[in-house]
Amino acid sequence: MFDASTLAAYLIAAAVLVFIPGPGTAWIVAQSAAGGTARGIQAAFGLETATLIHALAAGLGLSALLATSALAFEVLKYAGAAYLVWLGIKAWRGGPAATAQAGDAPPPARISARQVYLRSVMTGVLNPKVALFFLAFLPQFVHPERGMVWLQFLVLGALLSLIGLSNSLILSFAVGRFGRRFGGGGRWKERLTGSVFIALGLRLAVQQR
Repeated sequence: MFDASTLAAYLIAAAVLVFIPGPGTAWIVAQSAAGGTARGIQAAFGLETATLIHALAAGLGLSALLATSALAFEVLKYAGAAYLVWLGIKAWRGGPAATAQAGDAPPPARISARQVYLRSVMTGVLNPKVALFFLAFLPQFVHPERGMVWLQFLVLGALLSLIGLSNSLILSFAVGRFGRRFGGGGRWKERLTGSVFIALGLRLAVQQR
């Protein structure tokens, strides 16, 4: 499906892109800081699931719609921005108290692994910049004459996802371990997470095509 030189060039380019800090890095760091290594890992799997969805969508031509339709791009952009800001506000309002005393109202239930995963998938899927990236980047390494273009896109997306997952797992372990030195579950962690979510949402809202 791919010759050795094409595959090597793709893997190098993908690794460079993954290791450059971006919104995905900020998302993993925020989740790991708020809920430890386990939550960071759950978020990592969610983001990489979104990567595979974008790769398949690009292969099926859906990403081309975002490239050609300003309305589709704006709708998806603002939906993603609103979702991130909503998560940020929810984190700020729902974080556990920093100095809970006996008799105080109990803190809200911890977010489940399923919720972290699904939120991460939604965060990745609702970012139109990711879709346009796949439309611009992956076709450079796809050979239509070899057939099954959608499968080539999916394979390239899977490779990128594996590289991204490896990077995210390292981040999760590092931030989760570092965060434990400051105690678990403090209000500052939830507010840090909320601030990152809101910042990412606002950044997405003001981005242009």
